[in-house]
Amino acid sequence: MKGMTTIVKHVTLLVVGFTAIFGAYIVVYGHLTPGGGFAGGVILACGFILLTMAFGKEYALSIFSRRASALADSCGALAFLVLALLGYLAGSFFYNLTDTENPENWFHLFSAGIIPWCNIAIGVKVGACLMGVF
Repeated sequence: MKGMTTIVKHVTLLVVGFTAIFGAYIVVYGHLTPGGGFAGGVILACGFILLTMAFGKEYALSIFSRRASALADSCGALAFLVLALLGYLAGSFFYNLTDTENPENWFHLFSAGIIPWCNIAIGVKVGACLMGVF
């Protein structure tokens, strides 16, 4: 039998879903609450590591392969670079291209301009990188 006991596997299946949702929440709301792309990416990777520990390497790689990890890592880095370079359209590196001056937009999910998009790119990069390293 690969992996750990049946009890550990069942509990892992319950916990991994919550871990993925919590990691995604930390990534997306990182500009409004403590957290962000790095912390959320680490939480997402911890869910994958938990799956690997409970079910074994073959099962985890069937869900998220090494190639998928490398591709997601590269795409996260590329997305972050593109967001930074898009600022040159307005004249400076990492310039905010969205409307954040309107008070009606404040304290909403995408009220911080490109910061949430940068957090998402960093979350994908960090999560995929840590999954690949593990």
